[in-house]
Parts: sequence; structure tokens; C-alpha cells
Amino acid sequence: MPIKLEIVTVERLTFSDDVDMVIAPGSEGVMGILPHHAPLLTTLAYGELVVRKQGQDDLSFAIGGGFMEVQPDKVTVLADAAERADEINLDRAQEARKRAEGLLQSGKKLSLDEQTRAEAAIRRAMTRIKIARKRSKRRMPRSE
Repeated sequence: MPIKLEIVTVERLTFSDDVDMVIAPGSEGVMGILPHHAPLLTTLAYGELVVRKQGQDDLSFAIGGGFMEVQPDKVTVLADAAERADEINLDRAQEARKRAEGLLQSGKKLSLDEQTRAEAAIRRAMTRIKIARKRSKRRMPRSE
């Protein structure tokens, strides 16, 4: 029996379907959620959320923090940012990381808010880069 998963951001409903398992980057570590899981409310860290559905390839999402509510028959992810692995533009993610690192290393006096935003941009970009690279390795044909 599957479990209903919804991944929602401020901008859109990113994903909604019945799945067999959700592997999420909880703030206290990675956790696996199966149907009939005990109710849970937790914060999410930056990382990869993996969706497993029998007979299909895993789906990966870059998650940029947020919350996850688990009920026995439904998982709701309210993410600050969520992007499917196949939607990630690796070049843009690398440029975003470089811009944020450049800002931190510029020697310019940054406000606490500016510094916090730059550090969050680096975490978000690094998560996106890692997931995009992992996806491209899985898709590369084997050399004979």
C-alpha cells in the first residue's frame, strides 16, 4: 500500500503522487518514511529528498530546508526550495556558488543578514551541484 507524498514550495506544488518510500534530509539526519509511519513533524535540512516507487527509477529533489509532516497515509513536505534533479542547471548552480563565495571573500563589510544570505546561497548551490552531478553520473553510458 503506497503513501501519498506532496512536496510544496511557496511558488508551486512540486510533486504529488502515491509512492512507496520517501528518504528525506532531516535536520537530525536522513530518515526513511514508509506507509503507516508513526505521525511526525520535523524540520528539513539542505539535501537530497529521494522518492521511491516500485518499478520506477528513484526521483531526486534538491531540498532547501523546510518542514515535513508525516501521517500514516500521507507525507507533506513544505520546503523553502525544492527542485527535481532533472530541472537543475549545473552551470547556473556553479555560478551562484561562485557569486556567493566571491561576496563573502570580497573583504567588503557585510551585514549579518547579507552574510547569512550568502552562506545560505552557498549551501543551496552546493546541494544542487551535488544532486546534478550524481544524476549525470547515473545517466552516463558505460564504455565497453
